[in-house]
Amino acid sequence: MHKHNPPRRTLLQWGLALAAVQHQRLAAARVPDTAECIAPAKVGGGFDLTCKLVGELISQGGATPRQLLVSYLPGGIGAVAFDRVVTQRLHNPQALIAFSGGSLLNLVQGKFGPHEVLDVRWVAALGTDYGAIAVQKDSPLKNLKDLETLLRRDFRRVVFGAGGTVGSQDWVKAALIVRAAGQDHKAMRFVSFEGGGEALSALEGKHVTVFCGDAAEAFQALDAGAPIRLLAVLSDKRLEGARSGIQTAVEQGVNLVWPVIRGVYVGKSVRDEDYRQWVDFFDAAMASPRYAALRAQYNLSPFAMTGKALSDYVVERAEMYRAMASQLGLRTAAPRR
Repeated sequence: MHKHNPPRRTLLQWGLALAAVQHQRLAAARVPDTAECIAPAKVGGGFDLTCKLVGELISQGGATPRQLLVSYLPGGIGAVAFDRVVTQRLHNPQALIAFSGGSLLNLVQGKFGPHEVLDVRWVAALGTDYGAIAVQKDSPLKNLKDLETLLRRDFRRVVFGAGGTVGSQDWVKAALIVRAAGQDHKAMRFVSFEGGGEALSALEGKHVTVFCGDAAEAFQALDAGAPIRLLAVLSDKRLEGARSGIQTAVEQGVNLVWPVIRGVYVGKSVRDEDYRQWVDFFDAAMASPRYAALRAQYNLSPFAMTGKALSDYVVERAEMYRAMASQLGLRTAAPRR
């Protein structure tokens, strides 16, 4: 007599079963009744993008999907919001605040006041963006080699525009481009704006020559019909999909790779229970089969991290930024003892 063996599950069946479990996990995740996301800059930049992505997750997940209130609090590219959260003048346990790798760079330079990276609670990293270099659509500059040639020949003709002041991550990108052309980055012409959206508007209006910002911001503007063109993305390899035709800086002979983590944090006074609720929600949301496609809609590459793992990563990344800032002659804040 032959022993009857039950049929093995196919890969498709396993995949469907896993997707069902992940969907149930997301459906069980709790979302606060009055959730809010604060974008610490003006409308249209990377912080705005982060909050809108969070809004999509909240509207799709949880036992009772909810709408996310998005508020804008510009000032110091995140400094005002960070200070108000730490000092509890902005005290709302249901408020998430958007951050990027640039926030960490500003923190180690003391641009966020006497505050440090562990003065808040880091909730979730939703993905990674990359730096980007863009020009007006009709600019004679077709690639980074053209920009390098112009910088060498007529340095003062090039005006960089970006969302951030001297020492910001966008300023650092411009500084590294200038240094690669053999020029003094401290003498470059740089115009500071309150967020990437404002800087891109200045590029469209031909008030600046080159935009140094983030790829997701630039792609968002392109998709909206902005007359701009990307010279390079600052990724280690070409982006996938429709953006794969854009060369990296490395391909063009400039050894510059700049990943930009995007995520959210809450105040340190937030209760453990409320903090864990947010962490659990993002763990479930980013494990959902739909998340990869949603993240791609916002032009972000994979990078998912939450809770303690994210806090440890933030501390490590901040020290890397501290060393880089020192190399560029920027003042850094000494850590508290």
